[in-house]
Amino acid sequence: MPKILKIVSSVLGIIIIGILVFLLVGKATPAENITWGAVFSQKHSELMGLDWKENYLAILDELQIREFKLIAYWDLIEKESGVFDFTDMDWQIEQAEKRGAEVLLVIGRKVPRWPECHVPKWISSLSAEEQKQKTLEMVERIVLRYKDSPAIKYWQVENEPLYPFGECALFGDEFLKQEIGTVKSFSSKPVVISDSGEYSLWFKAAKLGDVLGFTLYKNVWFKEIKRYITYPFPAVYYNRKAWLIKKIFNKASICVELQAEPWGPTLLYDSPLEEQAKSMDLQKLRKIIRFAKDTGTDTFYLWGAEWWYWMKEKQNQPEIWNEIKGL
Repeated sequence: MPKILKIVSSVLGIIIIGILVFLLVGKATPAENITWGAVFSQKHSELMGLDWKENYLAILDELQIREFKLIAYWDLIEKESGVFDFTDMDWQIEQAEKRGAEVLLVIGRKVPRWPECHVPKWISSLSAEEQKQKTLEMVERIVLRYKDSPAIKYWQVENEPLYPFGECALFGDEFLKQEIGTVKSFSSKPVVISDSGEYSLWFKAAKLGDVLGFTLYKNVWFKEIKRYITYPFPAVYYNRKAWLIKKIFNKASICVELQAEPWGPTLLYDSPLEEQAKSMDLQKLRKIIRFAKDTGTDTFYLWGAEWWYWMKEKQNQPEIWNEIKGL
């Protein structure tokens, strides 16, 4: 028996080493044509003290970005149960339509920006099953409202729904399937399921969605150890995972969040400039852009459009804004 265990251990060791070499060693071929889009959050722009409409139009008209990841915030749309106000979301979609921009629209209860759960206050009085039903009804309303818009390119159902980040309890795989099914019953446009770029192999997310969306961050504050870290994963790590998704599931992988703003110990609008510079400045931005190109991925949605505008308008530091403009 000890001999068999030794052989099994050796085989497992070889397999693990082989997997690590596959994921971490080598270089990817850079994509020939890269699409640079941006994530835009109405909420975050307002929290940064900005006029969110001016912010959005500047990204469209000054930066000439034509690929957007926009967010349908449930708590802004249905502040009172049964009372819907799509005014702000309609305006964002209409402005994209006027300029021929394409939109990846995030829908659901767990959507981008802290605390991830953006649900109306009134829903807390409901049972878990009632909350699920209301979520499905909201998803249906949004899809029906925008499904015929020429701007809608993708639906992203929830934000990293398989990864426990933020103050937002996960409702599980079966409920996620129900949400996806609801979208697909009304629209034929692809569904993106996003996953952590660093902590997942993406298999489950790829199986559920039509397109795999991953995040890519490099310089982040780790609250568990109270210090900044730079993720050690090489560019080929993301490339090899995307290759597996293509080979196994025949599905494309896109980066739905590429870090282009600081990630520090406090929320961005409470962070001093000197603290912000520890995780993002012009040189760090240039470095992560080069890194992104080296992954071989051809589509990136840059995370930080509100911050670039804030730096330009409120801090009189347009360097980041101009760098993005150069892309």
